[in-house]
Amino acid sequence: MPSSLATRASALETGINPFWAPLAMVVTQDFALRGFFRERIVLGRHHLPMQGPVLLAPTHRARWDALMLPMAAGRRVTGRDCRFMVTRTEMAGLQGWFLQRLGCFAVDQDKPSLTTLRFALDLLANDQQLVVFPEGRINRDDEPIVVKEGLVRLAQLALRQGVQVPVVPVGLAYNPNRPAPFSQAAICFEEVLKISGRGKEETKHFNQLLVKGMKAAEQAARMAVGRPMECL
Repeated sequence: MPSSLATRASALETGINPFWAPLAMVVTQDFALRGFFRERIVLGRHHLPMQGPVLLAPTHRARWDALMLPMAAGRRVTGRDCRFMVTRTEMAGLQGWFLQRLGCFAVDQDKPSLTTLRFALDLLANDQQLVVFPEGRINRDDEPIVVKEGLVRLAQLALRQGVQVPVVPVGLAYNPNRPAPFSQAAICFEEVLKISGRGKEETKHFNQLLVKGMKAAEQAARMAVGRPMECL
């Protein structure tokens, strides 16, 4: 790990633990997901970059999302881990202790720290895979997708440093809507988006494309589990 990345990882008390990360992969993917869901469907995997930096931009429908993403795009598929940027509340208590050792790190959505932003940029500059939930919260009730500006700002900052980061819209779906034992789960990766500049208009335009991609990905995932949206 480059020194700047290691320094900031230490400051944020995060990193891929060589013991916990492989164990968590086995427990979550081979036991938890397989034991809970009777079917786990992955669509559009050809849209997933296998090299270079990438920002995954998923819809957020259940806490199971954090297990589905590494199953579909993690170490066994791409050869690299999903590094999650999560809220401060998700990093509290025992869950937070575990997440830290899996390489997750917290961000204050209203006022992200400079250390957190630099760490995220370092990850992207080192060709890693970063997961940011653009909605900033779990949306279980089919409310319209509304994205915050954090993800596009991060991509713009990376571009300023000479790093073009592909952004992959991702949709997740479950049937029933609130996952129950022996239910179905699906995840869909949409076509890559790329940021081309800065400014209010570019930010607005990119977020419109992102919402469109997330909706399309979620519709495909919902159709796969037999619960299509009534309309886009």
